[in-house]
Amino acid sequence: MEIKVLGSLTAQERGVSVVPTATKPRQLLALLALHAGRVVTVPTLMEEIWGEDIPRSATTTLQTYILQLRRKIGTALERDPALDAKEVLVTRFGGYLLQVPAGQVDAHEFERLAGQGRAAYDIGDYRAASDLLGRSLALWQGPALVDVRAGSILELEVLQLNEERTAALERRIEADIRLGRCAEVIPELRVLAARHPLHEGFCGQLMRALHRSGGGWRALEAYQKLRASLVRELGLEPSAPLQQLHQAVLSGDLARTDPAGSTIPRRLQPIAAAE
Repeated sequence: MEIKVLGSLTAQERGVSVVPTATKPRQLLALLALHAGRVVTVPTLMEEIWGEDIPRSATTTLQTYILQLRRKIGTALERDPALDAKEVLVTRFGGYLLQVPAGQVDAHEFERLAGQGRAAYDIGDYRAASDLLGRSLALWQGPALVDVRAGSILELEVLQLNEERTAALERRIEADIRLGRCAEVIPELRVLAARHPLHEGFCGQLMRALHRSGGGWRALEAYQKLRASLVRELGLEPSAPLQQLHQAVLSGDLARTDPAGSTIPRRLQPIAAAE
């Protein structure tokens, strides 16, 4: 079964969709897909569907939803008598497990490639890091599970995926900067800085890329935009590392802040009382 969650939810077996139209069965399939190959306990499934207000009929209703999913899978497996739907959506003690071959869930592939990219980055192989992280990011087709109602469990899962995506994007851009691809990443960073006006990481990368491409004054402009947004929205000054980068751009000496050009942390400092 091929499952995609990095965008709209899709799941196909033998080319036939097994995604239900009803809201709660879709939630179940999405949660089981994110944990494919691992048992998801009945209490976890119930919490996702009903939150804290679990009805007395929850056990029976959950079994009905599981049966509906199995019927969808069974329909897709009609031409393969050697495989039963119960072997795909498996009952385990205390829960259920979605059994799919390795590499069939796009979120898992994203995590695998991003992990390899992170490892390559950590040992200084920036070319491999850029390639692996770029491939991991290419799997995203939009916000994760954009067409699935998220309960308390899925909400956290989606939040974690989005944070991992942002981290992979920052690291891929950083690898490109270290490879000297500053001019190439500037358009991308401009868009990211505009979409995330409080994000110090993207701002710091944009400042460094602009400065190294001969746009020192534009780097200063990017800093001022970020600072204005932080002061207006949060009442905070940029973090000390970003302020140091600002001073380095002013002096024309980026090497004194961080010769390796690492990503700027996003720690924020309160505005001084005098201001």
